[in-house]
Amino acid sequence: MIRLNPYIYFNGNCEEAFNFYKSVFQTEFTYMGRYKDVPKTDRQVFREIDEKIMHVSLPISKETVLMGADNNEAYPEALSHSNFSLIIHTDKKEKADRLFNELSEGGQIKVPMDLTFWGSYYGICIDKFGIMWKVTTESEH
Repeated sequence: MIRLNPYIYFNGNCEEAFNFYKSVFQTEFTYMGRYKDVPKTDRQVFREIDEKIMHVSLPISKETVLMGADNNEAYPEALSHSNFSLIIHTDKKEKADRLFNELSEGGQIKVPMDLTFWGSYYGICIDKFGIMWKVTTESEH
């Protein structure tokens, strides 16, 4: 089995973002660790960011875990890539609307939720943390 899980890097606001995602997806963290938790032998890479998030895992469905961390000087390239979006497939229009509305709160709606020519109910937003989300469900004819 292969499973693909998104990993998002933040510039110091990972905890705030993941608390927001936790409320949107109505689930609990399975892990949240800080840089201060890194064993002493590896500490030179993580100095001055002790309270920032080293890794967080948030299951958002039975198959998918949203993961993230605060960026640090060890991985400067992590924040330089913005050629992605996260897409959520739901089974109900009401669920798609709720997720879209909550994710777009404080952010930007790029494509409002609507029926598309290809037969899906679909929308695009950028959340208040700069992450692009696409939300879709099969149209209910």
